[in-house]
Amino acid sequence: MEGYAGRSVIAAKAMVNPPGSRRHRTKGFLAALLRLWLHLTSKLRNSSRRMVSYAYLADQVKFRLPLSVVVLGRASVYGTGAIYIGKDCLLYPDIHFETQGSATIALGESVVISRGVHLVAMEGITIGRGSMIGEYTSIRDANHKRTSDLPIRDAGYTASCIVIGDEVWIGRGVTILAGVTIGDGSTVGANAVVTHDVLAGSIVAGVPARPIQRT
Repeated sequence: MEGYAGRSVIAAKAMVNPPGSRRHRTKGFLAALLRLWLHLTSKLRNSSRRMVSYAYLADQVKFRLPLSVVVLGRASVYGTGAIYIGKDCLLYPDIHFETQGSATIALGESVVISRGVHLVAMEGITIGRGSMIGEYTSIRDANHKRTSDLPIRDAGYTASCIVIGDEVWIGRGVTILAGVTIGDGSTVGANAVVTHDVLAGSIVAGVPARPIQRT
């Protein structure tokens, strides 16, 4: 009965608005006009979105943002705004930048930061020229302390700089912990947790990340 009832409803709608009817033709015409308008204005809308995102980021950071930086969507900036971004960087939407105290986040030239990446610096984060950071990666240079007389939220933190070299490829969903240095030309596999230094030219993966190959 359900199938029969469903077919009856469809048939009734077809009778009200049959193919070829004036209402049906009008709807198709308006839809075609809308598709054409969206097609013709897509480049303009994308350019406008990038310009607004660039202007918003430039207003939030302390250092001058080069005109060659491409900002594809809104980035969030928290704390002091001590963020240096080199020429020709490509920034995807929904990036989280945070600096506290005297810490600085520095991106070299031609760095690519993908959607949803978190960069949080209490001491300092440096990413070298041409490196690429995959989606939803977390790069945080601090860890919470625990003390017996304070909630963890109020117990403070320890921090140590993170340094990522030139031409490093960080896969999707990687976590990089405080004090880690990743050498030039290295690759970190998706979803790895990097707890120790990575030698230049290495390929590491896993939890915790371990070398699986040297280039």
